Amino acid sequence: MNQDYIQPDPWSLIEEGFDVERIKSSESLFSLGNGAMGQRANFEETYSGETFQGSYIAGVYYPDKTRVGWWKNGYPEYFAKVLNAPNWIGIHIFLDDVPLDLNTCKKITGFRRELHMKEGWYRRTFKAITANDIEVEVNILRFLSLEIDEVGAIKYQLTLKNKPARVKVSPYVDAGITNEDSNWDDAFWNITNVSHKDNRAFIEAHTMKTHFGTCTFMHAEANFAGKNVVPKKVGTTEKKVTLEFEESLQEGETVSLIKYGGYTVSTNHDATKLVGAANSVLDKAAILGFDGLLETQKNAWADIWAMSDITIAGDVKAQQGIRFNIFQLNQTYLGKDSRLNIGPKGFTGEKYGGSTYWDTEAYCLPFYMATKNQKVAWSLLEYRYNHLEKAIENAEKLGFSNGAALYPMVTMNGEECHNEWEITFEEIHRNGAIAFAIYNYYRFTGDYTYIPEMGLEVLIGIARFWHQRANFSQNKNKYVILGVTGPNEYENNVNNNWYTNYLAKWCIEFTTEQIQKVKDGYPEDYDRVMAHTKLTDNEVDSWLKVAKNMYFPRSKEHGVFLQQDGFLDKEMVQVKDLDRSQRPINQKWSWDRILRSPYIKQADVLQGFYLFEDHFTIEELERHFDFYEPFTVHESSLSPCVHSIQAAKLGRMDQAYTFYLRTSRLDLDDYNKEVEEGLHITSMAGTWMSIVEGFGGMRVLDDKLHFTPQIPKEWKSYSFKVNFRNRIIKVTVKEGASQFFLEGTEEMSIRVNGERVVLVPQKEVTV
Repeated sequence: MNQDYIQPDPWSLIEEGFDVERIKSSESLFSLGNGAMGQRANFEETYSGETFQGSYIAGVYYPDKTRVGWWKNGYPEYFAKVLNAPNWIGIHIFLDDVPLDLNTCKKITGFRRELHMKEGWYRRTFKAITANDIEVEVNILRFLSLEIDEVGAIKYQLTLKNKPARVKVSPYVDAGITNEDSNWDDAFWNITNVSHKDNRAFIEAHTMKTHFGTCTFMHAEANFAGKNVVPKKVGTTEKKVTLEFEESLQEGETVSLIKYGGYTVSTNHDATKLVGAANSVLDKAAILGFDGLLETQKNAWADIWAMSDITIAGDVKAQQGIRFNIFQLNQTYLGKDSRLNIGPKGFTGEKYGGSTYWDTEAYCLPFYMATKNQKVAWSLLEYRYNHLEKAIENAEKLGFSNGAALYPMVTMNGEECHNEWEITFEEIHRNGAIAFAIYNYYRFTGDYTYIPEMGLEVLIGIARFWHQRANFSQNKNKYVILGVTGPNEYENNVNNNWYTNYLAKWCIEFTTEQIQKVKDGYPEDYDRVMAHTKLTDNEVDSWLKVAKNMYFPRSKEHGVFLQQDGFLDKEMVQVKDLDRSQRPINQKWSWDRILRSPYIKQADVLQGFYLFEDHFTIEELERHFDFYEPFTVHESSLSPCVHSIQAAKLGRMDQAYTFYLRTSRLDLDDYNKEVEEGLHITSMAGTWMSIVEGFGGMRVLDDKLHFTPQIPKEWKSYSFKVNFRNRIIKVTVKEGASQFFLEGTEEMSIRVNGERVVLVPQKEVTV
């Protein structure tokens, strides 16, 4: 059974009732972020039950030394840890010296959480009877400001309900934190200074090894029964500062605490002036006040939703799912800083380490291209260009030469930092995703300038890698690529993974086309790049020899490309014939058993058919879909969206809708029983793709925007916007009709179901 305690609501996540079994799941689901920092939905007050404490700062990491049983040449030196940062949200509450702790309270009623996605805030309310029989009513509102992204705000209100009590409210900042995962139990933080002044407190610390300087700060204002009070006492230790406000309250009276907190970081400020920078941020927040800051939050989210919202009529769970995905993507990355990228868990957990995977290029880029301006997508591509020299170094460590570039599977700074060697060495298809993203950016935006300015050097490095990674097989009289892992990670160290071989061939051919195009149209850039890369015509000819003679495994019997050599040697039992008690197989089976099975973790051959759809006929797609989908267990978050898009392309809307629900509610319904570890941020972009590219049928073909709209029978209508080459089009789809509305001042033509449609600004066209 999937979890189902999140109440259906079009704009909010709502949980009602206190259940210790779902604390960690809810900490993930109700997480907050603003692109610069984020935090799990931990309780502000003390909680002695099981919890996963997590606060994170964008770009701050620790290189935890790789732990392996037997070291081999080329292993990554470290596994990058997304660091749990010092905690600024904490507030100790004491009632007649007994702590408010939901784990020890005698009774809890009216417990409710709400994550309001439209306005970007999180509220928690409850009534409780404490261990010493004091009844309280508590209301907490929290958000991380998009406007001033170094600060978050909390309003914590507590009312006595049954008798008077001495109430102590103690907001604190605390650097005595640990990561959930650590290879060697290292100390990640070195605390250099703890200070306070008036109602503010600061902890300065830097990360070990990487030396990111940080200042964790807070500013607190307390009001007891309508009277503002100052701290009675300040408690300090080497890792913690606590401001203590204390007064006696009568039954029915309320204490209200406003707390601002956050981080200033040496990546954005002088490392010696972080406290000054923190004071400056706090001054801005205090001038606006809690309500003023909240108003700016609502406005900022209104601007985001105006462009990125997808509306669905008639299906609240589907509506909630897509908005949750869009909300979390915007909480994770807003494109303000090209040094940052999109981590698989965002600001919701520590699993996977690293700042970026190939997920960014294959899944996230389309979402950001279509819902932001193209500068955001440019920033994601610039991130890879800035790491090109590191990619060349990564390839050199594995024995490649001459500027061949292997981009890392997982990275923070361009170096490979994944500690599973099968993935690090073998899952080389990530190189192809980066090249495809360069093509996809140009195809969608029409902006070619990235390629001569930056992209061509990246493409040359990648083409050199593929040329060297392939070897000639006398037996097959073809070039082969051996010892790889494709997107289906339930197959390790296979030969001739079709998807990898196809990407290699395409990358080489695409790169040679761009070399000629830049030579013809951008001679200065061409001369600069050729001088830097020392590329010759003979080298390009040797690349093309590999591309033209690449081997692709096939089955004549089934009329399909084979996922890899030997795929049909397995015991070909389909997923429908696998006992439900064996699922998910990654939690029930040994790795040895998984590797010998035919089961596919995520789209592999079909991933290639998704990226290169226009290279194949609809009949070929149908044949491959019908062959591979029955063996796919979808135990990767990246799998259902690809299948949803392809099912829609094949006109199988019931199946497309089922896959859509799975991708959109993967975390909300906890399909893979792992949401307590954090959310699947990068796959959330696939949910957007399922609607826009799947149901809406959006494609860019021959430089034109095409749509083939369909609608699931469960929906009355749906709508979305896309920013195509700085022109914003709103698409609304109903049963039997689609409407298109163009913003701006210039008309444009699109294709709908293959027919040309001219859009006139500010005028709705119905097809």
